[in-house]
Amino acid sequence: MLQGEIERHDMAKRYWLMKSEPDAYGWKDLVAEGEGTWDGVRNHRAANNLRAMQVGDEAFFYHSNIGKEIVGIITISQSGLVDPSDPEGKWAAVKVKPVRKLARPVTLAQLKADPKLADMEVIKLSRLSVAEVLPSEWEHILSLSRD
Repeated sequence: MLQGEIERHDMAKRYWLMKSEPDAYGWKDLVAEGEGTWDGVRNHRAANNLRAMQVGDEAFFYHSNIGKEIVGIITISQSGLVDPSDPEGKWAAVKVKPVRKLARPVTLAQLKADPKLADMEVIKLSRLSVAEVLPSEWEHILSLSRD
C-alpha cells in the first residue's frame, strides 16, 4: 500500500465538500488529469478535515467564486499526505479522483434555502474550503441533483 492508503474494515465512509475556484482548478481540470492533489489549504479547520479523510471517502466538488455550485463527486484516492506546496511541511493534502459529474449542479442558493441543509458545516462556516457532509445531507443533495 502507498503512504496514506488504509484498508477500511470497520470505519464508515465519510462525506465531504471541497471548494475550488474553477478558474484556478475546476472540475474539467481534475477530469483531464484523472487524479489531482488537493493542496494549498491554509485554514486549520479545513486542514483538520483533510487529515480526517480516508481512502474511499467521497466529496462533492464545489466551484467557489464562479458558479457557486456543486458540480461533481470525487473520491479520496490517497490520504494523510503532507502538502507539497508547504515548505515547512505542516499542512495536509489528499489525492482525489473524479467519480462523476452531477446530472444537475446544486447551487449555493439551493443549499441555503433548504431547511434540511441548514446545519451543514459549509453553510454555518461559509469560508471553510473543506467541510464535512453528514450522510443524510449527502443523500439529500444527491436527490436535489436529480430533480
